Amino acid sequence: MSTQSNVELVQSAYAAFGAGDLQKLLGLMASDIVWEFPASQAIPWAGTYQGPGEVARFFSALMEHSEPEVFEPLHFVASEAHVIALGRERFRVRSTGRTWACEWAHAFTVQDGKIASFREYTDTAAMTVAFGKV
Repeated sequence: MSTQSNVELVQSAYAAFGAGDLQKLLGLMASDIVWEFPASQAIPWAGTYQGPGEVARFFSALMEHSEPEVFEPLHFVASEAHVIALGRERFRVRSTGRTWACEWAHAFTVQDGKIASFREYTDTAAMTVAFGKV
């Protein structure tokens, strides 16, 4: 696939997330996807998930414990099979009512027209504070 089609695949994933269409989002993933959100266990969706079924657990925990107020992928940088998305977000923690707002970078690898890996780089300290863990 071309670099541009890889960017379009990632943009489709964000569109599916924004529309709340988890099945479409999971359908864009390779069967052996590795999804990483490195953070402390204070954040319920922290960890490494393998396969679309496990990634569904990530999104289930994210939506169970928080509510998006702003989620904006703003810029995409791509080289061959790698796509980096830069954006910002503001979420509200359901249990505390507190919000966090930060910028993030998402690193994707695309193989055979599917998302094969994902890793998020973000301000997990702000999330931890919003969960009332600090």
